[in-house]
Amino acid sequence: MQMFPTFSLSSRAQRTLAAAGAALALAGCASTPPSASAPAGAALQTAATHAYHGRFAVQYDDRLGKQQNVYGNFDWQEHGDDVSLELRSPLGQTLAVVKSTPQAASLELPNRPTQYAPDVGDLMQKTLGFELPLAGLRYWLLPTAAPATPAETVRDPADGTRVKQIRQDGWTIDYLAYADAPATGVKRVNLVRATPPLDIKLVLDQ
Repeated sequence: MQMFPTFSLSSRAQRTLAAAGAALALAGCASTPPSASAPAGAALQTAATHAYHGRFAVQYDDRLGKQQNVYGNFDWQEHGDDVSLELRSPLGQTLAVVKSTPQAASLELPNRPTQYAPDVGDLMQKTLGFELPLAGLRYWLLPTAAPATPAETVRDPADGTRVKQIRQDGWTIDYLAYADAPATGVKRVNLVRATPPLDIKLVLDQ
């Protein structure tokens, strides 16, 4: 995966992370509408524990319309409906920890008071200058469409058991690589949203 060559944060995020001494180095076509069975499916998929580790690159436009690039390493821990996402610099320093539960969200930065908000997306947007779609990623990384909203799923013509692309909630999720046996699961995935522009590249080291 080609990471962006440089990165920077919005001025607000730069000021916030300055206390840490570093900047944030953070798949035939079938439509899948939500159904009455979706809540049960959701419960089955989210009751388990999932852990993902890897690298990320984010490209977004700041409030002035200027393109910004952010990259680094991530550690995703999921227990039922609770998600914890740690963002680290390329050298491994913890720079931000985002936690999301059904009740609230929090964002921790080194040497700064923990921030809280009802919505994790708003919290990341205001603090970091961009938001990662945690609610969708919980399913897209499995990989499957989230059950609550309509989605279009494209399967790999060379391997019908694998998802090639999902389009849902304004996002296009392209699955570029899967892990080889004996490992399973997604290896590389790109997520793109047109409005507002946001491009996310993930490499999972499983």
